[in-house]
Amino acid sequence: MSMRPFDLAGQVALVTGGGRGIGAAIVTRFAEAGARVVIANRSADVAEELAAALNARGLKADVAPFARLDRNGLRELVDGVASRHGRLDVLVHNAGGCPWAMLDELDQDKLDEVLALNLNAAIWLTQAAAPHMKRAGAGRVLVTSSVSSRLAMGGGAHYSAAKAGVNAFLRGAAFELARDGITVNGVEAGFIAKPGRGTMSQPANRSRIAHFVPVGRMGEADDIAFAMLYLASKQAKYVTGQTIVVDGGSTLPETGFAVERQWGES
Repeated sequence: MSMRPFDLAGQVALVTGGGRGIGAAIVTRFAEAGARVVIANRSADVAEELAAALNARGLKADVAPFARLDRNGLRELVDGVASRHGRLDVLVHNAGGCPWAMLDELDQDKLDEVLALNLNAAIWLTQAAAPHMKRAGAGRVLVTSSVSSRLAMGGGAHYSAAKAGVNAFLRGAAFELARDGITVNGVEAGFIAKPGRGTMSQPANRSRIAHFVPVGRMGEADDIAFAMLYLASKQAKYVTGQTIVVDGGSTLPETGFAVERQWGES
């Protein structure tokens, strides 16, 4: 019997950082695949706006508060979603970020912020979601990681450390939860354009970055969202403890010089 590819009908998915950019794309594609998506975003108004737009299309989306990153706060978030909808099938920890700082400028607050949002939250959310998924005998835990986990960027050593920790956690959690029917995976994002937001959205910077990406452009939010949709689907039931690198090939060349030698200067 054939299965409709990437069908999430009847499932409940919780997406953190789901209000803008990559998160909004994940929320939208999951909703289009039939899931009821709960958007947890620190800017509640953005989440409400997205949910309203999706509901107006006949899709299913609602909002949950995402103000606390401590263990108890994240457990309350997960338990609240599972209680309200009677189940939790997919958890996506997409929320992330970094207060950039060179190593000699890094302080305790910046390090704590990066670890709390990127790594610690992934651990606490997974811990909270596991019991609900175990009772159902199935589940998907997904985290938006970054190619920064394997590459160096000035001012982001602490961010790279956090994302490398995420990747290691995914493998450990996947091993522990495999016999419960729960898969744990991630997507390592490369340079993803965020139109209208940040310095990378400026045309000159986008063009400069795109020159060093083998496919010749920065990524789009949907490039990450579709990888997430696959990992959330039944078609990915035999994939666990892995990350999919979605970076347009930017981690392929040894240096930027190799790109310029291959395609010349833009």
